Amino acid sequence: MACTAPTRGIIEAVRHSVYPIVGVLISYGGEKMAHEDDEKIWKVAVLGAAGRMGSEAVRAVNTSADMDLVAALGRGDDLQELVDAGAEIVIDLTVPESSEANVRFAVEHGMHAVVGTTGWTPERLDSLRELLVEHPEVGVLIAPNFAIGSILATEFAAKAARYFESVEIIEIHHPNKVDAPSGTAVHTARKVAAARAEAGVGASPDATTSDPLGSRGAVVDDIHVHAVRLRGMVAHQEILLGDPGQQLVIRHDSFDRVSFMPGVLLGVREVAAHPGLSVGLDAYMDLS
Repeated sequence: MACTAPTRGIIEAVRHSVYPIVGVLISYGGEKMAHEDDEKIWKVAVLGAAGRMGSEAVRAVNTSADMDLVAALGRGDDLQELVDAGAEIVIDLTVPESSEANVRFAVEHGMHAVVGTTGWTPERLDSLRELLVEHPEVGVLIAPNFAIGSILATEFAAKAARYFESVEIIEIHHPNKVDAPSGTAVHTARKVAAARAEAGVGASPDATTSDPLGSRGAVVDDIHVHAVRLRGMVAHQEILLGDPGQQLVIRHDSFDRVSFMPGVLLGVREVAAHPGLSVGLDAYMDLS
């Protein structure tokens, strides 16, 4: 497989590192530690390998005993390299402008996909579902967030929101993030709204009649969402729930992108067992 110089450098760097993740410690003197059992070795490719998330994913895959990193592609690399490398699962951590084409290429070539790129509108998701009907053996996971704590925070908020009169969401990210509100905030708002609707809880009370500057934030399924972009932050979210005389705040903080890697690896290990489209890593977790 041919890689660009930056992505080739990433692969070589991790081959000489020690990286603990999800209870597995692999030392790279050239080879991974031997398996204790005969579990399958997944052939994995990372798209967006030169980015912050992508380089962390390369490291995580390369230190996982049940995975073999067969391709690490950056911007401008030919997707045909995925086929040539024999990739079975593609991790897409690119940009909204290219993610859909990347995933469709993977599906059309029988590869499963684990996607952490934002920008998947309802229309794009519907189009992908139609494509997956033609490839019923392929699984695709699109996850707004891979941090296990964030997924649990969203789940807790959905359970709590039916008991509170008011709910709003604040998401805080680094200033290089290109989309707002975050995919995690939108996903959380929709889950919270669905839980409230199921419980017969109405919209949060709000007497605002004039907001010419948009200070009340975005509205997702009747849930107000506020986006903050601040230097020094990575990914943070608060769900604020209010009732007469009390407030509940559910907050999750990712201080480093390593926090996302256990979820990425969980997605890789589970995606083949879940044909079709799954949205949210919670689809692979027993949260009932």
